[in-house]
Amino acid sequence: MTGSRAFTLIELIVCIAITATLIGLLLPGLGAARESARSGVCSSNARQLALANDLYANDQRDAYAPGAADFNANLSRWHGSRVSPSAAFAPAGGALTPYLDSSGSNSTSGVRECPSFSRSREELARLRLGFERSAGGYGYNNAFAGSVRARAPDGLSWVIVTDRSGSPRTRFESPARTAAFSDAAMACEPGVGGVIEYSFLEPRRWPENPYQPADPSVHFRHASGGWRGARFSRGGTAAVAWLDGHATLEGMTTSTRNNAYGVDPSAASVGWFGDSDDDSLMDYK
Repeated sequence: MTGSRAFTLIELIVCIAITATLIGLLLPGLGAARESARSGVCSSNARQLALANDLYANDQRDAYAPGAADFNANLSRWHGSRVSPSAAFAPAGGALTPYLDSSGSNSTSGVRECPSFSRSREELARLRLGFERSAGGYGYNNAFAGSVRARAPDGLSWVIVTDRSGSPRTRFESPARTAAFSDAAMACEPGVGGVIEYSFLEPRRWPENPYQPADPSVHFRHASGGWRGARFSRGGTAAVAWLDGHATLEGMTTSTRNNAYGVDPSAASVGWFGDSDDDSLMDYK
């Protein structure tokens, strides 16, 4: 009668080593697959924002939603409102809130959160830095879609006619090549991952001064491999929704050291997409 043969210690160690090697090979692929799924959800969220803006225009004589109505009062944004400039924004009162379907989101109403930014948003709120948390991690083309502008006498710069209304749809010559919303954040060292929330998609040049680069706010957070320590991986993509309603994933083509907090935006994966060093992907042309 032959007795049963048990594993030797060496065989057990070999099995554990093989298992660990296989797990090590699989984990990067699983991480990339998870981030790919998140970026797909994020693109869908951004597209829903563009569609909500279009529905708003249907009801408001063809004008898009204002990005920050009566900006000097600092109480209203496209995604919500607040009772004082020191309070956090809440979805109620946002121009687009009534047009958003938030079923299945982490929020009870308003903008669906970018799944790759929810971890950062929770920590920002805990640190009382998440003052724009009802924006979901997205920024709106407030410079042109969210306000009405006209050419200044110099023929180069743009001045605001009103911020109480967004621009009419007819002002935009190429809706399919005009950005409406994107993943957004502002580089700021105290923030989680080097960023804080920011609800505007800033153009490359300040409309009032086309010779001056703006502070970048497009956050290229959808990187293969996801997080590296406390920061997002560099070289990722950002979900961008265009005025005609389609959405794409765009890579960062440039950034600048221009930043209100004195930090390098590119180190936090904040910059711009597109090859043109002007505002042509956001303005009326």
